[in-house]
Amino acid sequence: MKLGEQQRLLIVKEVPFGVYLAEHEADETRVLLPAKQVPEGVRPGDELQVFLYKDSSDRLIATTRRPALMLGGLAALPVLQVGKIGAFLDWGLEKDLFLPYKEMTRKVQPGDEVLVTLYIDKSRRLCASMEGLYELLAKDAPYREGDEVSGRIYEFSDNFGTFVAVDDRYSAMIPRHEDCSHLKVGDLVEARVTKVKPDGKLDLTLRNKAYMQMDEDAEKLLGIIDAYAGVLPFGEKATPEVIRRETGLSKAAFKRAVGRLYKEHKIVIGEHAIRRTGQ
Repeated sequence: MKLGEQQRLLIVKEVPFGVYLAEHEADETRVLLPAKQVPEGVRPGDELQVFLYKDSSDRLIATTRRPALMLGGLAALPVLQVGKIGAFLDWGLEKDLFLPYKEMTRKVQPGDEVLVTLYIDKSRRLCASMEGLYELLAKDAPYREGDEVSGRIYEFSDNFGTFVAVDDRYSAMIPRHEDCSHLKVGDLVEARVTKVKPDGKLDLTLRNKAYMQMDEDAEKLLGIIDAYAGVLPFGEKATPEVIRRETGLSKAAFKRAVGRLYKEHKIVIGEHAIRRTGQ
C-alpha cells in the first residue's frame, strides 16, 4: 500500500463501520475505508480506487475522495490556520494538511494560497512543503513567445531572477534585470512570454511591449524626478545597477523614457543630472 497515492485495493471484509481493503485476499496488511466513504452496492471481492493518508490518530485510512494534492505533485492550497509549529492547509480531505515552518519559504497567513508539494516526513506522515518546487514543474508549456500567461511567484534568486509557476504547473522565470521588488512569494502575476528556451522553460516579462510600455515608464520616471525635487542626480551614463536601484527600470527602458520626456520638452538632459523643465 502506498501512502499519499491513489491506488486500486480489494474489499476483503465488511464491518459495521466500513470495509477493510488490501492489495489481495491473503494480505494481512489492511486499511479501513469508513462507512460514509463506501459506495453503495459494493461487496467483498470488489476493487475500489482510493487514496491513503493518516487520520488524526495517526492511523492509515482510506478515502474515495481525490485530494487536491498527491505525493510528488504540485497544487496551490489555501491556508486555513497558523499554529506554533506550522500551518494547516485545505486539500479536500477531512484532515487538514500540515505545512511545517521549516518547509516554508515565507511566513504564511490564513487566507493565503500557497504552492506546495506533498512529501512523507521522518515520522511517516504526509506533510506539505514550499521548498524544492523548481524540479517538479513541467517544461512542456503550450505557450509561445508573445502569449499572455498567468503565474504564481514561488522563489526569488539574486543570481537568476524571479521564479514563476505558470498555471501553477509550468516552469518560468522573470530575469533578474526586471524589477520585482514589489512582489512576494505567493503573488499571482499576469505576464508575457518573451522566450521559450530549448529545454522548454519560459522567460517572462511583466512589462508591456516596448512601444506600449514607454508612456508608462516615462510617467514613472517623471514622478521619480519630482521626488528628487526636480533634479535626478544621475544621467544616461549611469550604470545599469544605479538605474535599476533608483528607478526600477533597465538601462534600455530608462533611456527610452528619458527620450520620450525630452521630446515632450518635460526635461533637460545634463551630463550628470536630468532636470525637470523650469528647474
